[in-house]
Amino acid sequence: MSFSHENIEKNAGLLAILAILLVAVGGLVEIVPLFFQRSTTEPVTGLKPYTPIQLAGRDIYIREGCYNCHSQMIRPFRAETERYGHYSVAGEFVYDHPFQWGSKRTGPDLHRVGGRYSDDWHRIHLSNPRDVVPESNMPAYPWLERAPLDAEALPGKMRALRAVGVPYTDQDIAGAAQSAAGKTEADALIAYLQNLGTALKKAR
Repeated sequence: MSFSHENIEKNAGLLAILAILLVAVGGLVEIVPLFFQRSTTEPVTGLKPYTPIQLAGRDIYIREGCYNCHSQMIRPFRAETERYGHYSVAGEFVYDHPFQWGSKRTGPDLHRVGGRYSDDWHRIHLSNPRDVVPESNMPAYPWLERAPLDAEALPGKMRALRAVGVPYTDQDIAGAAQSAAGKTEADALIAYLQNLGTALKKAR
């Protein structure tokens, strides 16, 4: 069989196979080298794994769909860095599985939000966003303040993350449930938000 353009374009099955093969090879060429670059596999100076309560907050962040409106990736453009701070680097996210970069921004980027506002500000913002940002179209999450955190699930989550390279110790895992006992889901989410983007700030 001749592999001329005419024959390939007339044969839908062959065209589909060659297109899939081309995309697969291109994807491998783009992705595989990233696994061997230090900038993408080594944490930035000072980066620590999430504490148990921060890890729980991250799961709540994902569960409530916060990533649908908020990116956690600051692009290396002047307009971005002037508004949000230093652009995002891969070494800040090596312990995130999966990372929460994203591109859609119905609301502002959250990557450098850690430490920008007080815990009380975040608590009010989650309960009724318009109390602190009148023009906000974010829905309220008042139930987070009332919902007790499932602290007993944390050791299992931390063991799973350790299996993929997050350096949790046996001591970290053993004390996880106790360290988060009595906390609410709002406490956990705020702890997670207050940690976002702080590693690079400390390193600089």
